[in-house]
Order: sequence, then C-alpha cells, then structure tokens
Amino acid sequence: MSDRKLMLVDDEEGLRRFLGLTLMDFGYTVKTAENGEAALKLLKTFQPDIILTDIKMPRMDGIDLLKAVKSDYPHVEVIMLTGHGDMDLAIESLKFEAADFITKPVNDEVLEISLERVMEKIQLKQQVREYTENLERLVEEKTRRIVELERQNAACQVVEGLSEALSNAADEIETGSSLFNELPCLVSIHNRYLEIVATNKLLKERLGDVVGKNSFDIYSDRNSPGNACPVQLTFQTGKGQRSKETFITENGEEIPVTVYTAPIPNKNGEIELVLDISVDMTELQRLRDELLETQYKFQRLFDEAPCYISVQNRDYTISEVNRRFKEDFGEPLGLACHSAYKHREAPCEECPVQRTFKDGESHQMETVVSTGSGERKNMLVWSAPLRNAYGEITQVMEMSTDITEIRRLQDHLTSLGFMLGSMSHGVKGMLTALDGGMYRLESGLRKNDTQRVEEASKALKNIVGRIKKMVLDILYYAKSREIEVEEIPAAQFLSDTAALVNAKAAAAGIEYTVSVPDNLGTIMIDSSSMSAALVNFLENAVDACDIPIPGKQYSISMSAVEVAGNIEITIRDNGSGMDRETRDKIFTLFFSSKGKRGTGIGLFISNQTIEQHGGKIRVESEPGEGTSFVITLPRRTGTAKPIVEQGCTAN
Repeated sequence: MSDRKLMLVDDEEGLRRFLGLTLMDFGYTVKTAENGEAALKLLKTFQPDIILTDIKMPRMDGIDLLKAVKSDYPHVEVIMLTGHGDMDLAIESLKFEAADFITKPVNDEVLEISLERVMEKIQLKQQVREYTENLERLVEEKTRRIVELERQNAACQVVEGLSEALSNAADEIETGSSLFNELPCLVSIHNRYLEIVATNKLLKERLGDVVGKNSFDIYSDRNSPGNACPVQLTFQTGKGQRSKETFITENGEEIPVTVYTAPIPNKNGEIELVLDISVDMTELQRLRDELLETQYKFQRLFDEAPCYISVQNRDYTISEVNRRFKEDFGEPLGLACHSAYKHREAPCEECPVQRTFKDGESHQMETVVSTGSGERKNMLVWSAPLRNAYGEITQVMEMSTDITEIRRLQDHLTSLGFMLGSMSHGVKGMLTALDGGMYRLESGLRKNDTQRVEEASKALKNIVGRIKKMVLDILYYAKSREIEVEEIPAAQFLSDTAALVNAKAAAAGIEYTVSVPDNLGTIMIDSSSMSAALVNFLENAVDACDIPIPGKQYSISMSAVEVAGNIEITIRDNGSGMDRETRDKIFTLFFSSKGKRGTGIGLFISNQTIEQHGGKIRVESEPGEGTSFVITLPRRTGTAKPIVEQGCTAN
C-alpha cells in the first residue's frame, strides 16, 4: 500500500469515483467524502497528506472545510477544486492557506503536477521538523553534561566550607574516623615538623602509603622544606591556603589537584596540625575540555545552520540569534521578535512562539518579513520549546527557512492559470459593456443623435482602454516581455499620463494637482507600460481617499524633478495610509489591502515595470497620514531584461 494518502471531497459521486481511480493510478491511497462534515469525521480515523476538495458543496462548503482543517490539522495540505465561475472563492481560499487550486474539468497532467508540488512542500516541512528534533536532542544532551560539571564545581565549594568544620575534629582524625574515608577527596594531616601523620583511604589508593614522609614529598615541584608547599605556608601564616598543585603517585604519574588547607590549633591556640583536603581536577578538567569543545561545535552548528534561528523569552524578547540572522536582521538582542523583523507593535495573530509557550508543542506558520536592508523574504517558521532540568519551558527556539525562491516558482506555475481564469471573467464583463456601447452608437447614428453618438464613443474608448490594459497584464504573466523604449519628451509624457486620472479624481471630489516643469528634457522609456504603471499608482491614491471624513478635504499630487541626472516622480495623497507590515507586502503578488475590490496584481506589475526600466521605488506611509510613492527613473534605460519570475522586491 502506498504511504502517500489523499482524501477526495466532492458532492458528485461520479467525479469521486472516476477521479479517485486517477489518483490511485498516481500512487495515492485514496478515501472519499461527499461533503465537508463527512470529511471532518473521516479525518478522525484517516490522516491524509493532502485533501482535494470542491469549493461549492451542500451542508459545509470547501472554504469552511479548509478553515477547519487548518485550525485542527495544520500539517495537512489542501488543494481546492473550482469551476470557472468560482474564481473569487479560489482567491479567497489562498488567503486561508490553501496549497493550490485546480479548475474543473480536471486535467490529469495539471492535477499530477499540482500534487507533486504540494508533496515537495510537505517533504520540506518534514526535513525542517527532523532538523528541529535533532537540534533539541543535542541541546538536551549537552545540558545534562553542563549540570554534571556544575555538580563538580559545587563539590569544590563544599570542600572549602568543610575544611573549617574539620578543624574542630582533630581527635577524630587521629583515631581514623570513617568521616574522612567517605570523602571523595584526597585528605591528609600534617604536623608542625612537616610530616604526614594520617591520610584517608582514597589518598592511600592514589599516592600509596605516605604516612611518615615529608609534607612536600607528595608535590611534584616541592623538593625541600624551604620550597614552601601549602602545608608549610599554613604553619607560617596561620591561615588556610588554596592553590592549584600537582601530586605525584608511586608510579610517577602526575595528578592535578586543587588544595585546600586549614590550621588545627591545640588547646593553647598554637597550630599543632594542618588539614590538607585536595580535589582531583583530572575528571573536572576533562569535562571542561569536552564542554568547551561541545560548546564550540554547538555554536558552529547554530551559526552555520541554513536558516534563521532565534531564542526567545516569554515576553518575546530575543536572547540569542545565529550568524545568518545577524547578517540579515542586525543585532536584535533584547528586542521583541515582532518588532525586530515584522515591524509590529504586537505579536502576530498566529505567533508559533506564543502557541509553543502555551501548549509545549512545535508549531509552524508561513509569513513575510523584511531584512535590515528592506528586502522582503517569504519564511516558513517553526517553533520548538527549550526546557530546564525540571522540564519547564523557559525559552522557545524559532527557526525560519527562506522559501522565497520556492514561493516564486509556485507563483510562476500557478499564476498563468489563475490570470487567465480571472481575466476571462473581466473580459466577459467588458465585452458585455462593449455590446451595450455598440448598441448606443448604432442607435445614435440611426436617430442622428450627435450627443448620444459622442457619449457612446467615449464609453467605447474607455472599454477598449481597459481591455488593452488587461491584455498587457496577461502578456506580463504569459511570457517574457522586453520593453520597447523610445526617446520622448519627459514633461509631455508625464502631463498626459497624469491627465488620465482627472475624471476619476473629480468624480470622487478629490483635489488633484500636477506639477511637472517643462524643462525636464527627454527620457528613454516604454511609454505604454510606464504610463500604465504610473496610472496604477495614481488610481491607488484615489482609492486610498474613499473613506468620507467630515471636514477633511482629500488631495492627490503628482510632481517631477531632476535629481542627479535622473527623473524623480512623487505621487502623494493624504488618504488612509499604511502600517509597516502593509508597506512591506504591497508589491507582493495577490496581496491587496482593498479586500475584494483589489486583485493584488496592479502594483506587482507596476513594480516590475519600474525595475525593468532600471528604476527604483521608495514608499513612505503612516496610518491616517497618507502615502508617498517616490519613483526614480534613469534617463537612459540600458538593455532591457525580460521578466520571467512571478515575484518582486521594491528597492
């Protein structure tokens, strides 16, 4: 039986039967459900990798099923089946994390390509999950070793305090009390003649029977009474000593030790004996060396990981990041994660770190972030809990994998079908309007009604212009398209372009001003595509001023100046404005801040046009204060580069 599982959800029994056979031919284990409710019940016993579901179904449609699956089974990928009349719902499904959508009737080749692409995405997620689990095991193992080392250090501190307590136990020492035989240290007693008078069992095992020998004989570099060993210094100063020394065994082997000595006075207060307690540092030194080596390896693994890693506290502040994170996002230590690379004032709604702190499980999400240089990246984010010795979650590690190129390839593969489907609906509507315009024109001609003929002509010109723009949009997606530049007067071009928006601004009651000096000279551009791009910015400015506010007069301005040999065009409005997160996404394919009124395509194409001319765009905007688009164009455009990717980044 295949290990690839798929659930097919459709209210048409015939489609479930025949499409199910096709899917089994592709190598999938297939189970079917007739609607969303049945699918959710089946999910309790059958866990598929992919759900292939129709959008329009009775009782629970495909969109509601998608939401429910992503809420309870976020690891399951969902592909939507849609008719040509459901393209708006298909677009909406992408916003709810649908992996892809396929139009009916289903083409077997398109279906197979879509399924393989989604399986590649699932395998990528699995690799990231395995990487996370391996990293967690490594952290847990090294944490145990650190705890062991801390216990060794604690033993040294205990011994230091024990020396003072043992100064009152001289009688027990001379009688060979078992207390010292139980200590995990090398213990010896020395008299004022610098002779060893007693040792514990461990010292005898390590150094042999040294009772009666000189105190300095057990040290490697103390070969005479004058070469003050710690015991002699204790007799001379009357104070306990602490030093790092080396003992010599019977076989001449050297043992590094930390020596603690304590004077033992007699009844008259004179120092009669010295207690020497020495801690064997061999094992501790080995553990320290191993710990340093492990820390170095861990740091290398942490820094060289092919993803962005941050460790976050419960208040979302960042306590540690790897090298790649620092290179692209700077030094964010102490900053909240949503502030450092999402530019938000509050945590994200589906923050995986927040969810991991809450339930102790790993979570994932896909998002768009901005690097320190302003570059936008699509990220697949995973979170994993970091626990202390008691199993309590103290921090969460967040790993973000750059999937920008994967997303661009997916956009490239899906955008053609999406564009043709959505554009066909638009063309159908415009053709209907074209028929109406032709009828009005013919009616005016028959009745010799000049005014009716003029109105029909204007309407037809408007519709033809809209069809032309739509065809250009399709060309941008359907194939690589080189710009066709020509040298034209810059001032005349900009003035004519600005005039195209006069009617729309006037109809909205917006104050519209244009400031273009006559001495701008000439510029080499593709006038058709550049005009469409600038009109797109101007029409977006009009749309940003569509919320009536008592007493507020909306205004839009377009100006142009020469800056360092380039032409700088500024389009400014005092409309609704945008927050930082929206600014970062406005040139992303299918992203729209207008809801159902926008397709998320216009600014994407406009940005491509500017970049293809060698220009750049700067966006300045704040919520409630309006927006400024500053477009810089070189006077001479170099060899045009064809655009083949369905993704963009504003400079």
